[in-house]
Amino acid sequence: MTQTIASRVRTLVLLILAVAGALLAGAAPASAHAALTGSDPAQGAVVDTAPAQISLTFSEPIAVGDDSVRVLDPKGERVDKGDPANLSGTTYSVRLLSGLPDGTYTVAYQVVSADSHPVAGAYTFSIGAPSETTVSVSAQGSDDGLVGWLYGFGRYVSYAGFVVLAGGAAFVLACWAPGARVRAVQRLVVSGWLALTAATLGLLLLRGSYTTSGKVGDIFDLELLGDVLQTKTGAALVSRLLLLAAAALFIAVLFGAYARTAPAGADGDADGARKPAEGEREGEGAAEGDGGEPDKRDLTFGLALGGTVVAAGLAASWAMSEHASQGLQPGVAMPVDVVHLLAVAAWLGGLTALLVALYRGPVKTPVGRDAVRRFSRLAFGSVVTLAVTGVYQSWRQLGSWSAFTDTRYGQLLLVKIALVAVMVAVAYLSRRWTQRLAEARISAAEEEKRPAVSARSEAAEASEEEEKQPAGTAPAEASDASEANGAPEAPKAGTGHDAVRAAQLARQRAATEAARQKRLRDADPNRFGLRRSVLAEAGVAVVLLAVTTVLTQTEPGRTEQDAKAAAATSSSAAEGTGQGSGAVSLTMPFDTGGRNGKGVVSIDLDPARVGDNSLHVYVEGPDGTPVDVPEVKLALTLTAQDIGPLPVAPDHVTTGHWSASAVQIPMAGDWKVEVTVRTSDIDQVTVSKNAQIG
Repeated sequence: MTQTIASRVRTLVLLILAVAGALLAGAAPASAHAALTGSDPAQGAVVDTAPAQISLTFSEPIAVGDDSVRVLDPKGERVDKGDPANLSGTTYSVRLLSGLPDGTYTVAYQVVSADSHPVAGAYTFSIGAPSETTVSVSAQGSDDGLVGWLYGFGRYVSYAGFVVLAGGAAFVLACWAPGARVRAVQRLVVSGWLALTAATLGLLLLRGSYTTSGKVGDIFDLELLGDVLQTKTGAALVSRLLLLAAAALFIAVLFGAYARTAPAGADGDADGARKPAEGEREGEGAAEGDGGEPDKRDLTFGLALGGTVVAAGLAASWAMSEHASQGLQPGVAMPVDVVHLLAVAAWLGGLTALLVALYRGPVKTPVGRDAVRRFSRLAFGSVVTLAVTGVYQSWRQLGSWSAFTDTRYGQLLLVKIALVAVMVAVAYLSRRWTQRLAEARISAAEEEKRPAVSARSEAAEASEEEEKQPAGTAPAEASDASEANGAPEAPKAGTGHDAVRAAQLARQRAATEAARQKRLRDADPNRFGLRRSVLAEAGVAVVLLAVTTVLTQTEPGRTEQDAKAAAATSSSAAEGTGQGSGAVSLTMPFDTGGRNGKGVVSIDLDPARVGDNSLHVYVEGPDGTPVDVPEVKLALTLTAQDIGPLPVAPDHVTTGHWSASAVQIPMAGDWKVEVTVRTSDIDQVTVSKNAQIG
C-alpha cells in the first residue's frame, strides 16, 4: 500500500512541477503594477493646434477595453473616437474628433496591469489656451467604490481562509495528532475551507465589474464573467476552485480515517500509534478496526504529502496572477512567493489552531507541552523562511533603500517588519510559559508518586473499619464526604432504584468531575500565561495579515519611483524646449473640388526637434471616418533661413494612415508644413500650416 500511495503522489508532484515549469518558462520580465510614464500631449501642456490623437505610455503592457481611455472637452462631452490602439509595446493611443475648439481637455484612463490590478488616473492638457472645465481631474476608478471595497474584502477573506485551512491542517499533522478528533479544531479548518471557497467565488463574480465599470449591477453580467474567464486572473481563480475540491477530500480523510487512528493522549505517543482500548487485546483492535501500524504510517505519509501539494497549488494561484508573475526574475519570484505563502500559513494558521486548542480543547486531554514545543520548532522554521524570502521580495519590489520611506509600498513593508518583530518577541514569551508548564507537570507527576504508599495503607484501614460496622449501615465519614461534595448519594440496596437512576448518577458524577478538571486547568498560572501570550500573538497576526493583503494591492516601490523619475524627466524636457508637448499636431481641412474631394488631413511630428523625427499623416472624410486617397506627400520649408522645401513621401500603413520615419529637421524655427492630397487622377490640392519646430 505504501508503494501505491508513494507512486501516485510522485506522479501528481511531477505533473504539477511540469505545469509550473511551463508557466514559469512562458513568463516574460516586466515591471509589476503598471504606471503611466509618459503621454502626448503631456500633462498640463498647451498646444497650438488640436492633436489628431493622444497617446499614453505605461511601464508595462496593459489590457484595454472600449472605454479604457476617454477624452473629455471642457463641458464633459467625449471627443475621442474608436477603440484604443497599441502603437508600440507599452504605448497606446486613441483618435480624437477633428476641429476641436480651444480649451482645457481631460484625459481619463482605466486599464488593467499585467499583474491583474486596475490602474486609473486622469490629467489635463489645453489647446490654444487653458480654460474653465466642468470635469474633475481626480476621476474615480472602478476600484474606488462599493465593488472595489467588496473585492478588497474578498481578497482579505481568501488569504485568511488559506492561512487557517493550510496552517490548521499542518498543526494537526505535525504537532498535535489528537487534534484531529477535537471538534473545535475540526470546525476551524472547515471554516477556513468555506471562507476560501466563498471568497474565491465572490472574487470571480466581482472581477468583471472591478476592472471595468465598478457598478454593482455588472457583478452578475455573464458577458463580463466570460471575459474574466479568458484572463490570467480568471484562470487562476478557477484553478483555485478545482484545488479546493481536492482540499475537501483531504479534510474528509484527515477528520475521518486519520482521526480514528490518532492517539488519544494529550500529545500522542512518540510514534503516533493508537493505544488499545480498555478490554481490547493489543494488536487485535488495530488490525480489525483502524488498521495496523503500516497502514497508519501510509495514511500519515499520504496526507502530509498530498496536503503539501494541494497547499502549494493554492499558493501558486496567487503567485502566478499577481506581483510575483511580473517584474524582475519572475521565474525565481513565483516559487519564492509560493514558499513565502506556505510559511505564513504554517506560522499564523498553526498559531490560530494552537489558540483554539488552548481555549476550546478537551478538558481531559488538553494540548500539552510536547505539542507546543513541536509547534515552536515549526514556527521557528517558518520565521526563518519568511526572513529569507522576504528579503528577496523586498529587494525585487523596492530596488533602493530610499523606497522604504519614499513610497507607500515601502512604508507598509516597514509596518509589516515591525509587526513580525513584535510577534517573534511574543512567541519568545510563549516559549518561556511552555517551559514553565513542562516543569510544573514534572513536579506534579513526582507529587503523585509520593503519596501512593500512604494511600494504599489508608485504604486498608478503611476496609478494616467497614468490617467492624454493623451490617446494613454506611460509614459516617463517607456520608459526610458525599454531602460536603454536593454529589447525590448513591442508591442504597433495597430502595428500588433501577439502572436508569444509576446511569443518571454516573452522568452527574462525570459532569462534576469534568467541571472540577476544567477549574483546575484554568487555575494553572502557567497554562493561563501561555494562553494569554498566544492570544496576544494571534491578535498581532490578524493585523499582520491585513497589512499583507494591502501590500498585494499596492504599487511596488520600484515601479512608483520609476514613474516619478519618468514624469520628472518629461517635465524637464518640456521646460527646456519651451513646449508643453514633445510633438507637433496640425489639422487642415482640404477640398480638391472633385467628387468626394472634401476632408481633413492631420499631421503628427514627434518629437518636433532638430534631428530625426517620426511623422504620421491621417486623412478623414467629412464624417470623421478614415479614408484612403491615391496620393499624399509633404514638404517642409523654413522661409526665414531659405531652407526647403524638403520633400517627405510617407508610406501607407492602413486605411487613412501614412507614416515616415527619420524625417530630418536641420534647424529650429517656424517651419511651413505643406501637404498635397490627391483624391483622383486630376483632383488634388495643397494645404499648409506653420509650426514651431525645435
